[in-house]
Formats: sequence, C-alpha cells, structure tokens
Amino acid sequence: MPKDSGVSVTDAPGEGAVRQGRAGQGGGHVTETQIGRDSPASIPALLARNAERFGAKPAYREKEFGIWQSWTWAETAREIETFALGLLNLGVAEGDFVAIIGRNRPYLYWAMVAAQSVGAVPVPLYQDSVAEEMAYVMGHCGARFAVVADQEQVDKLIEVQERLHQLEHIIYIDPRGLRKYDHSRLHQYSHVQNQGRAAEEEFAPELERRRAKLGYDDICVMLYTSGTTGKPKGVVLSNRNIIETSKASAEFDNLRPDEEILAYLPMAWVGDFIFSVGQAYWCGFCVNCPESEDTMMTDLREIGPTYYFAPPRIFETQLTTVMIRMEDAGRIKKWLFDTFMAHARRVGPAILDGEQVGTWDRVKYALGNLLVYGPLKNVLGMSRIRVGYTAGEAIGPEIFDFYRSLGINLKQLYGQTEASVFITQQPDGEVRSDTVGVPSPGVEVEVRDNGEVYYRSPGVFVEYYKNPESTADTKDPDGWVATGDAGFFEPDTGHLRIIDRAKDVAKMADGSLFAPKYVENKLKFYPNILEAVVFGAGREKCCAFVNIDLSAVGNWAERNNIAYASYQELAGHPKVLDMIQEHVEEVNRSVAQDEMLSACQIHRFLVLHKELDADDGELTRTRKVRRKVIGEKFDDLVTALYDGSESVYTETEVTYEDGRKGKIRATLEIRDAEVVPVRAPAKEAAE
Repeated sequence: MPKDSGVSVTDAPGEGAVRQGRAGQGGGHVTETQIGRDSPASIPALLARNAERFGAKPAYREKEFGIWQSWTWAETAREIETFALGLLNLGVAEGDFVAIIGRNRPYLYWAMVAAQSVGAVPVPLYQDSVAEEMAYVMGHCGARFAVVADQEQVDKLIEVQERLHQLEHIIYIDPRGLRKYDHSRLHQYSHVQNQGRAAEEEFAPELERRRAKLGYDDICVMLYTSGTTGKPKGVVLSNRNIIETSKASAEFDNLRPDEEILAYLPMAWVGDFIFSVGQAYWCGFCVNCPESEDTMMTDLREIGPTYYFAPPRIFETQLTTVMIRMEDAGRIKKWLFDTFMAHARRVGPAILDGEQVGTWDRVKYALGNLLVYGPLKNVLGMSRIRVGYTAGEAIGPEIFDFYRSLGINLKQLYGQTEASVFITQQPDGEVRSDTVGVPSPGVEVEVRDNGEVYYRSPGVFVEYYKNPESTADTKDPDGWVATGDAGFFEPDTGHLRIIDRAKDVAKMADGSLFAPKYVENKLKFYPNILEAVVFGAGREKCCAFVNIDLSAVGNWAERNNIAYASYQELAGHPKVLDMIQEHVEEVNRSVAQDEMLSACQIHRFLVLHKELDADDGELTRTRKVRRKVIGEKFDDLVTALYDGSESVYTETEVTYEDGRKGKIRATLEIRDAEVVPVRAPAKEAAE
C-alpha cells in the first residue's frame, strides 16, 4: 500500500468483507464540531459569504451572441436576491418544488439558489427529456413552479399541462416565439426580477427570515436518477450532503478561488451540481457557461479551464478528431506527431507524477511540448488544466494514457447521485487507468461477501422521495449504501476496481462468470465503436450488438472512397463489418488473458442499423444502456444471434427529432468472430 495513501483497512461487520476509508475524516459521521461554528449551513449562506469575501471577483460568465458576459459575486448575489423576491411575490411557499429546465445558463443556476433562498427545493430536469418524461418527474414531486430556458421547454410543459394540475406558473428566460402565448401563467424571468425589486420593501423581511432558517439538514436539491431499470427516483440531498462533500473534495485536490470551470454537462446530473454549485460556492471560483452545444469546443478553448470534468465519450471524441486530422496532415507534420507522441507515451506520465526521468528524455519531452504537446493542448482547450476528472464509464487505457502523456493531470473518480458524487478518487501520484482510486475523504467503502460495493459518508442521500421501500433497500439503518456495483480492493495498493453492475454479473451455462460491461467497455475503446451491448447470461456463449460511431467511420469511409447515403447503409457495408470484426477479435484476445472472465469472448455479433437512442427508450438521458429494454425490443435479433442465422430481417420503431414515430427496415448480416480457446471452469475440470 502506498505510504501516503491515507487508507486504512479494518475488519468489516460482515465476515470476509473488506472496508476501507480515508484516515482522519471521522469515518463518515460529521459532528457539529467538525462543521465549525462559522461554516455556512446552506448554499445561500455560502453566496452571502462569497459576495462579502470575493465581491469584485467573477462568479459567472456566459457567452451569448459570440460575446462573453461576466457577473461578479456581488452582482450574482443581487441577481439571485431580486429573483428570490420575485418568487415570493408569485407565492412560492417553503417546501415547494421548483422545476429547472434548460441548458447551462447563469440564470438557471441563479434560479436554483433563489429557490433555496425562499425555502423551496430546486429540481433540475434533463433539457432533452421528452414531454412524457418531464410530466412524470414534475407530477411525482408535485412542482408548482417551473423555470425554463425557452419556447421549446414551454411547449413541452403545455403539451402535458392537463396532467400537471399542481403546476401554477412557468417562468421563461428567452422570450423569442412566446409573445402571443397566454401569459396568465407564463412570466418572463426579467419581469419576475423587476417585480421582486418593486416589492423589495414588502418581501425583504420574509426573504431574510427564510434564509436565516436554512440549516445543515434542510433539503438542498432533489435530483432524479437515470432510471436504467424502472422509473427515475427522486434523490433528496441535504445542505450537509452537498457542502461537506464539496469541502472534502475541494481540499483533496486543493481547489482554489481562482479556478475556472466550463459548465456544459446536464444541470440535472449530480456531477454538474457538485462542480458548478457545491464546489463553486464553497471555493468561490468562476463558472463559465458555453453559448451552445455546437460552440462548446470553441468556448472551451477560449476559457481554458483549470478544473475540468468530462465523461469518457468526450475524451474519446476529442482524440478521434485529433487522429482524423493527423491522417490528413502532411508527411513532416505527421512524422513529428508520431515521433514525439511515442516519446510522450513512454515518459510523459512519469514526468507528470514527478518520477525520475533521464535528462535527455526530459529535454526531448520539452522539445515535444514546444512543437506538438503544447499546440495540441491549446487546440483541445486543455492548456491550463490543473485537475481533470473522468467518470461514469471505464475509459480506455490508451485514451487515458494519451492525455496524461501530454501532461494533463487526468484522473478517475467513482461516484453516484446517492453519494453526492464522490465515493473514490485517485490521489496525485497514484493515478492508473484500471482502478477508480481510494476512498474519498470522509468516505468508508466496504466490499461485502457477494462482491458488491457499499459505502457511507457525509454525502449519503437523505431518502428517495415518496419511496421508503427503495430507500430501505438501498440504505441500511447504519447509513451504508448499496452501490449495485461489483468490485474488489487491490490488496497491495488499496485501490478499488469495479467489475460491472452487480445485477449484470451472472453465470453462463457452464458456470463461467459473465460481466457484460467489462467487454462492452473494451469494445468502446475503439473510436469506430460508439456503443455495444453484450448478451450471455445463462447461455453457452456471448454475442453482441454494436453501434458504429458515424463521425469516425464516416471519415474513414471518405478516406477509403466508400460512398454511403445513410447511417444504415454505412453500418451494413462489408468493409465496415470487416473492420468491426477485427476490433471484436482483438477484444477477444484481450479478454482471453483474464482467467476470471475469459469465457466472455464474443462468438457472434451484428452491427445495428440504428443508433441506440434515449428518445427510443434504449438509453437513459446520461447514455447508460437499458439492457432489459434493448433485449426485449430487439428480441428477434438476439434470437438470430443464437440460432445460427447468417442474416436477419427486422423492423424497428424510431422517434424522430420532431416527436413523430416511424419505422425503419433492414436486413442485418450476422458475423462469427474468432475466439481464443480457454480452460474449462474449475467445476467442470474437476468432474
């Protein structure tokens, strides 16, 4: 175990269980003494502290019409106060739920803190949710008010308004297209603020009374889970959960008031709430909101964040773009790139971790930084990153090592909505691609006899709203939470390794271990593969669906003079199938080296004729695979994979961008993949 890891191992309550926790953090139980008398007990209290301490320092920036606008902490406090007064004027009561819907904008972040200021509970929703999904969430929490970005979101709520009898008022930011709407329940954001200013004398005492009442155990936010196996659940998080987690994680990475972050991930996701609200308000750093999804990469370069988070797919997409550009580069430029990147892969991570590296290697790396690494980081918008994180899915070792070889301090964390994000993190100097690190400060992690990972910490959620049964199933009376993931601690390092979702880990027909996510992640390491779904539980062999990445494969097709008119045509092209088959067989050779999971090699596969889509119910809004839904929806394809068919005709219902339904038809080729012979399971060998 590393000398400075701060990890302690103790005997767990259950026989054979292994528990680990970060030393010196109170084992997950925070007392009022640890909080400190001067510690703000709510996000609005942190806002008041920041307005006083960092008044003239930028708190928010937003790019609109190509121009960056900025608000200081003092200006932010005033913007939030006037909107809070406007909410009081509209009749927002303590305990009300306020839905927040739209892309990352300062106004929506302000609306969340304003709702908290008046004793209400903000409930961010995914902006790309269809009207039916929004209706479920808003109906479940009983939201009386909604603050939305624009006409698109207003239209969704109007579409389902007859089912939302409790919804009284909708506040919108962008007035375009809404002039002729019935405004009896519609209000423009700026008008609500103006009414708040006008009524300040009347409502200021009530606002101050409500803010002063906010305590550490009051609700801070309610975030809905992605709902991979059923309806989303409302996760209630308290001020204690958010502030203690933000404080501990900020200290872990030495986050400072001068950090810059780019807020571009969904506001309904717990990670964005912790980074853009919890840590931002605890540390006092600046939150930058891009103009749109299309301008995100440009805005990333302009801001140059120092603290950055992205899911693996973002890092994979950026790397794919780089590699595509290098394929089209001149001979000298490509030679420089290949030569210096080979050197960076060899010594870059060691230099980043402060290890001993020869003088000539350092000189060559410095030259590479001047000619290749520095310009490349600038193009990627990562020149100033001091701390970077990825999480959500496993990231390919080659991709992870590529960024670290450039000198980017990219690390992995493991977390959940129910944990207020942080369960484990990777300390500097202990960063690896195959683990998720050691328990975060204040977190205890336990791997029980069945291999499932449990944790408890100050960030553990209060409850699932209106769902005491699920709360009791997930969190025991001692505060231990079941993650639903299977994993184990490395005995020599104390690092946690996650194998798969516990419910997905099963046995094959011969008793071999089946862990689909392990194989799926290996497939998705290839830029040409966007998504994969592996089947095999209770069966004699594993088979797979594969989605191609249209951007990467489309560029490859252009370079190889392959004409295509649609995703479906490209996905079924023989040369594309040959390429995917090579990837599958490479993965099989890799899987075969893992004695525990070697039976999970893919025997047969097909390339799907459509991308898996959240609008079609195949993915969650956070792009997690709904394995059961896919298995049922494409039952004919699964049957064909296992009955020896060489092809299969299928018809699939799809949802278009405008909400219309339609069907696509295709005949899919099924391919056999070469597998590496493995030893029989121990049970069978004994017989």
